[in-house]
Amino acid sequence: MLAGLQNVTFEFGARIIVEDATWHIQPGERIGLIGYNGTGKSTLLKLLVGEYSPSAGTVERSRTTTIGYLHQDLLSFDTNDSILQVALGAFEKILQLEKEIEELGKELERTGDEKTLHDYSDKLHELETLGGYNIHHRTEEVLQGLGFSNTDLQRPYKEFSGGWRMRVLLAKMILQQPDLLLLDEPTNHLDLPSIEWLEKYLQHYQGSVVIVSHDKYFLNRMVTKIVELYQQQLHIYNGNYDFYEKEKAIRIELQQKAYENQQDYIRQQERLIDRFRAKASKAAMAQSLIKKLDKLERIEDSALERPNIKINFRVDKVPGRVLVELKNVSKAFGSNVIIENASVEIDRGDKIALIGANGKGKSTLLRMIAGVETFEGERKWGHNVEESFYAQHQLEALNVNNTILDEMRECGSQMTDLELRGLLGCFLFSGDDADKRIKILSGGEKARVALAKVIVSKANFLMLDEPTNHLDMHSCDLLIDALNKYQGSIILVSHDRYFISKTANKIWEIVDHQVKEFKGGYEEWVAWKERMAKNESKSQKAEETAPLVSKTKEDPKPATEPAKQTASLPINKEAKKELQKMQKQFQQLEEKIARLNTEKSSLEAQLSDPETYSDKQKFLQTEKAYKKAEDELSRCNVEYEKVFERIMELEAK
Repeated sequence: MLAGLQNVTFEFGARIIVEDATWHIQPGERIGLIGYNGTGKSTLLKLLVGEYSPSAGTVERSRTTTIGYLHQDLLSFDTNDSILQVALGAFEKILQLEKEIEELGKELERTGDEKTLHDYSDKLHELETLGGYNIHHRTEEVLQGLGFSNTDLQRPYKEFSGGWRMRVLLAKMILQQPDLLLLDEPTNHLDLPSIEWLEKYLQHYQGSVVIVSHDKYFLNRMVTKIVELYQQQLHIYNGNYDFYEKEKAIRIELQQKAYENQQDYIRQQERLIDRFRAKASKAAMAQSLIKKLDKLERIEDSALERPNIKINFRVDKVPGRVLVELKNVSKAFGSNVIIENASVEIDRGDKIALIGANGKGKSTLLRMIAGVETFEGERKWGHNVEESFYAQHQLEALNVNNTILDEMRECGSQMTDLELRGLLGCFLFSGDDADKRIKILSGGEKARVALAKVIVSKANFLMLDEPTNHLDMHSCDLLIDALNKYQGSIILVSHDRYFISKTANKIWEIVDHQVKEFKGGYEEWVAWKERMAKNESKSQKAEETAPLVSKTKEDPKPATEPAKQTASLPINKEAKKELQKMQKQFQQLEEKIARLNTEKSSLEAQLSDPETYSDKQKFLQTEKAYKKAEDELSRCNVEYEKVFERIMELEAK
């Protein structure tokens, strides 16, 4: 065991964070620590590293265990050193050794002393053993993986914003290679390419990793165990996040049944007690039953802490077919060109995710669409468009003297105070929090108020810049549900892949200063990108071998090898024949998938019709037909992918 908690209770004043909790972290484990915002996940990490002491129980740590702890408080660190120097700080022992070798080298030049030469050789050997000769290369590799360019490496650390500073400190921590890595929201300040790089790096990390994150995709790929902090208890699930969701639903159902059975038993015993109390001869029996009930270990109601409040958008006007159009637009910051002579349009019903690496201009393009960023070219607004723009840097629009509830009332949503309080609960403002004044809120809390205001506006076009940054998983799910039911159009910038995959029907990416549009969801886009990368790799290989082929044609093989020259002809003929067969099969599959989708939609409509449920036989038949169509569709989609990949291979030959 590297570290852990043994029967730990921890209290903040009168508030219990965790009670009688036991959790052991073993070598090589990948653990996701989850829970609602404010339940105390970060507090648990601080207990593990010794920043807090438990009220009861013990925090256990092996004497030899090294711990790396990445958290938001690290941002108070500041220095004039370059980011490369800061990250190289991970190799403190090696850097000290380099200084000693340098001093010994100078002394050796001056004196030529044999003992100095011996010490110098020993230190060089130690440096080689510790891998000191490649620390600069390793550090540069990690920093570049986290999104820094070569020119950034020598820039002073203090020149970078909070998000980029956090990346430098993450790089330093990764390079230290501690036995246990504690990461508190590591993806918060990373763009998609950096998140993907971090995933690959941590998958091969030798130590144990505990991750606090609300990024479901990241947790699914990274962890093999989930520890949930819920109702002051730690609940352990041996699987990734998807497994946790399924297993928790089963546990809740079982607990709810046990709770209901126990409540039936308690009510039955209480009825007996009431009946026996009235008779003197049965008074002793009544007392016995009362004692028995007092000793009974009560099962808690498994109802979730937070109810599933519905977030409902209200759209007053239906806009025209085109909401906004950008024609021949260009935008640059000095020599940094963002967009050049690009044209795009957003149509009614579009739910667009604008994705890509940081610095490509996603937020700039969003501001251009919103009309709050100057640019060259034309922006044409559609008919009947009522827009609402959410961006975290625009929080100055909030009236700091208002309470949160006052701010929500001024949106003109016509919602009652009770409905507004319910909505604020989804954005993590429960109970009396709604009466807090805006001026005392943190940056994250103000961002959540601004997002809640966008939700209750009657806009038919939403522009959202990182809307999930300050939400927990439950609130993200509620927002996803609301955006899926929303009748208007959306364009959003987000690095949360789960959120994008559940909300977007189009993907925009800025490539070579142009906006490239993909008509489909995030997972389809990822699959398409992978296919394109595979095909490009095949094309490059073909180009590399092309000169050899042309040389063979110009300078044929001697007569001693005729078989090799003619052998390629039937192979090409066979390949052509197979390609035609595959193309025919591909067309048939497309038609079959379209037919199955229509059939599935029809069956879904029947299953949602209450009349279907009134006839048991009809319901069972419809459900069976739906499952069969769903299974057949799944099988066809797998076959469709295989046939498509085979066509690509044959066309590349």
